[in-house]
Order: sequence, then C-alpha cells, then structure tokens
Amino acid sequence: MHHLTTRALLLLLLAVPLFIAATFVRPLLALAIGYVLLMVGAMVLDAFRAPRAAAIEVERRNDSKLSLGADNPIFLHVRARLPRTLPVVARDEPPDEYDVSQRLLEGEVRPGQTLSLRYTVTPHARGDYAFGNATLRWPGPLGLIVRQHTFALAAPVKVYPNLLEVRKYDLLARTGRLQELGLRRARVFGRGTEFERLREYTPDDEFRQISWKATARRGKPIAIEYQTERSQTVIALLDAGRLMRAPIGPLAKLDYAINTTLLLGYVAGLRGDYVGNLVFADEVMSYLPPKSGRAQFHRLLEVLYNIHSQPTVPDYRRAIAYLKVRRPKRALVVLFTDLASGSDLSELVSAMASLRPRHLPMVVTMNDPGVLALAQQDATSSAAVYERAIAEQLLDERRLVLDQLEQRGILTIDVPASKLTTAVINRYLVLKARGLL
Repeated sequence: MHHLTTRALLLLLLAVPLFIAATFVRPLLALAIGYVLLMVGAMVLDAFRAPRAAAIEVERRNDSKLSLGADNPIFLHVRARLPRTLPVVARDEPPDEYDVSQRLLEGEVRPGQTLSLRYTVTPHARGDYAFGNATLRWPGPLGLIVRQHTFALAAPVKVYPNLLEVRKYDLLARTGRLQELGLRRARVFGRGTEFERLREYTPDDEFRQISWKATARRGKPIAIEYQTERSQTVIALLDAGRLMRAPIGPLAKLDYAINTTLLLGYVAGLRGDYVGNLVFADEVMSYLPPKSGRAQFHRLLEVLYNIHSQPTVPDYRRAIAYLKVRRPKRALVVLFTDLASGSDLSELVSAMASLRPRHLPMVVTMNDPGVLALAQQDATSSAAVYERAIAEQLLDERRLVLDQLEQRGILTIDVPASKLTTAVINRYLVLKARGLL
C-alpha cells in the first residue's frame, strides 16, 4: 500500500497558482500540465524504487510472561537487506486493555544492522491476551510516497503476577543490597549455627559475625552468614471473595495479595522451605500442596496468574477445614483477606484460631489510605466533620478485629498496599530467624 507524503502534496499544490495564472496567460496552461505530469512521473518512479516489503524483516521480542501493573518492555527489531539507510515508522498492536507508553515508533535501519524500537506496556489485569500485527511505513528514495506493510506478528501472551519484583529481589540478593527493597536482615537469636557462605559485612550484621581471617585475606570486612533451619512450611491462603476486588490505585486488592504471595513463595523456596497455596471464596478454588524447589515456584505462578475474584462472601471455616485435613503438620499459614465494616468477622477469628497451636496463623490485610486521610483531615465544615467521624468509626472497628485476632494468638499485618510485600517478607524472615515456624 502506498501513500503520498506531505512533501508530495506540497509540490502538487504548487501547480495550483500555475493553473490560476493560465486562465489569464494561456501559454502557462501547458507549463502547469507539464509540471503535474512531471510530478506524477516522479511519484510513480519513487513508488517503483521504494524498497519492497520482502526486503524488510520485523520481529517482536518480549517476555512470554508479562508482569501485572509493571512497565514491561516490548521490542520491535527491524532489519533491511538494503544498501542505504532506511527511515521507518512502526505501529504495533498490543492488547487494547494495556497502557502503552508510545504508539508510533521511529528510527533508521542502517545497512547490515538491526534497529531496535522499544516501548512499554502496563497490564492491569492478569490472564491470557494476544498481540496483533505490526505495521511499518517507509519512504521512497525521493520522499514523495511512503510504502506501508503489515507484518504478521500476532502472538498470545500471558499476564502474570509481578515477576519484575522477583527478578529485582534475585539481583539485589546476589549483590547483598536487599535493604534497597526495604528488607531488613533478621538477626538470628541462638539459631542457625551452620555455616552457609562468606559475604561483605553490612551495618546490619552483628560484630561477632565478622570473619577476621577472611577480612585480613581480602582487605575488607567480611561476614559469615549462617544457615537457618530449612524444610519448614509456608502456606499462603488467598481470599478471592468480592471485597478483594476493590481497587487501590491501578490494581485490585487481590492483585497486591497475589504479587506478595509470589515473592513470599520465591523467598521461602530459596531458603529451602516448602511452599503451598490455597485460593478460596465461598468454596475452595484451588489448592497447591506444599513442596520445595524452583519447580514449585513455577507451579505457584501457573496457579495464580489466572485467578480472579468472585462476587461472593468468603467461607473461612470451609477453607481452614479443607487445609487442616490436607496439611496436618505445622506450617506458617498466611491469610490475605479484607476486613469489611459491618460484617460478622467472628467466623474469621474462630477459623484462624482453630489452627493453633499446631500451626502458626497470620492474617494480612491492606488498609485504605483514603479512609486514613479522612480520619486525619481538619474538619472545617459539617460535611467534613461527618466524614471524619465515619472514617474514625471504620478504623476503630478494624482495630477491634485485629485486636481480637492478636488476643487469640494470631499474628497480624495491616499496612498500605504499597508496603504489603515488604512487611510480609520481613515478618517471615524474622519468624524464621527466631525459629518460630
């Protein structure tokens, strides 16, 4: 397919004054017609000499598993078997549901080289999607026409929980910089005496962890890292009821819970622990028995990537009863749920309390920044006073339920969604370091 360029249109418009002048000066008519014929001939020549689509290759490169709520890079690689540099404009077809950083991509393909055009997509829902084709435009050598061709690049893609956070954790863990994620090194109180490895000393390390021989040999402070007890069990329970579909920013509460579950499973797996998962609403939706190893992380990923909230009330008793039958041995049971105002949460308290003392139960919730802001606002009008009173009541009811859980020996975490992953991982590391799992 060919299109005229702006240059061609402007050159054609130059013929208009000639035709107008020809109405007064007849000899100019032949000049005007000749000019138009010359331009048409130039356009035909330009179209003929424009590179054919067969000389151009376009390839899309992206992760087969995109991360939810993250900027995922997408690359279009363009190659041309031509002796000259070719300017191109590309338009890809990502799924309509994605946020796209840039629709039109421009660049120059040089002889013997590959042009990489980059943009990012941000998915806001997990599941199965598909990319469409990619369309490329390039000009003829005279710049009068552009040739357009659509390259068949349609391909399926899956949106998973945020894998970029897992990769970031892996990178920072290898370089001893986990504090950049807000993760604290858990001090080991009389536990973990088995040597694991030597690494650079950090301010969070105890003085007694310094290896003086290694420090003298390497010329810088070196610490000994001890291995804590392994082969313990962590099971994440995900409430997929109607309240977990409530949005906080761009993601639903369930999405934050799934992202945290995934990183918790990854971290626990690295430490040799068994990781399991149970998803439920009014009935159990899926159950992944606890296992160790890297393969278990991929199983967890496959279970979670296409889980969606249900328009039902969660049945805590049924979920806990199901778990106790299938996992009688001790485990850290982490429940991600929501505390609805006005709901009877006695079932939540009694169901989680029934896990003790065999298991170590923990309830994780996300507080609403909007409610916190209303409760802390300066009330300058009757409407503001009413809003603040309602917000304070909601916070009091929430605190009451959390207190009831803690009184029954159930650990709790109640933080903003943005701090959820850090809070849960830190608590897990502390519990493990203290030998409480």
